[in-house]
Amino acid sequence: MIGEVPNTQVGQEFISRRLAHEAGVHRPLQAGICGTKKNGAESIVVSGGYKDDEDHGDVIVYTGHGGQDSSNNQVSDQSLDDAGNAALVTSYLEGFPVRVLRGAHSGSQWAPAQGYRYDGLFRVASYGSKLGIDGFLIWQFRLEAYIGTPLPEPVQQETLPEDEGRARPDLERVPAGNESPERVATTVQRIVRSSAVKRRVKAWHDNRCQICALRIEVPGGSYSEGAHMQALGSPHNGPDTTGNVLCLCPNCHVMLDAGAIVINDDLTVFRGGVEVGLLRTHPRHLLDLGCVRQHRERWRQD
Repeated sequence: MIGEVPNTQVGQEFISRRLAHEAGVHRPLQAGICGTKKNGAESIVVSGGYKDDEDHGDVIVYTGHGGQDSSNNQVSDQSLDDAGNAALVTSYLEGFPVRVLRGAHSGSQWAPAQGYRYDGLFRVASYGSKLGIDGFLIWQFRLEAYIGTPLPEPVQQETLPEDEGRARPDLERVPAGNESPERVATTVQRIVRSSAVKRRVKAWHDNRCQICALRIEVPGGSYSEGAHMQALGSPHNGPDTTGNVLCLCPNCHVMLDAGAIVINDDLTVFRGGVEVGLLRTHPRHLLDLGCVRQHRERWRQD
């Protein structure tokens, strides 16, 4: 189950992993990541199991799974082929929310005093690899709390370690040349959510843009966006069906939404008023020509 769990509140505490499992917050009894590459990550546990983890309350730098011995020492490289790591990559690519369960440990002021606590939904904002403290390749995922997610009370005042020349999430961004930087609160998040309809269309086209044929390759997978031709909701009231969705790269998606790209009924594509070719199709992806026309009429300039 992706997203919130019925009858569970942010801040709810569990004495054991077993009780968190029974509530459906985090189903595995041992693994720290619940999920698969196909479906994304349902939930993670943050409990101090990896030396390179960083917890700043509304931002968590979470170390992926794999390569540890029984003493929590990193003894080999991590891989994005690991099911848990691949699940987090999918959550990043598809914009899926991830439930965060924090466990008691002394390494974080945000951890509960005992047991486990459900701390709400986070999004995977970015990911990348680096050499960890033990000298092996690790994969790390930056998770950011959704706006409005309540923060737990910290145990003590947080003091950030000095910059050691490695990438870290900056809670305060310092402009070059500014000797008195100010803390800036940001309240804008852009999340490209992918419904089951969009995911089906993107799977048919193997994440290759139907207009420019670009397939964006990233570590652990590929990326594309599902774009509605007739926009959902008032005043356009387009259907959320596969016939109203195109598989596009981010550039073509923006141009379609802004009317820089329009499509004729014969699926000829026009960019900036210039014909650029035919829309790529798939035998199972039957387009709704009514939606094609509605989009074209919306942006017609003559």
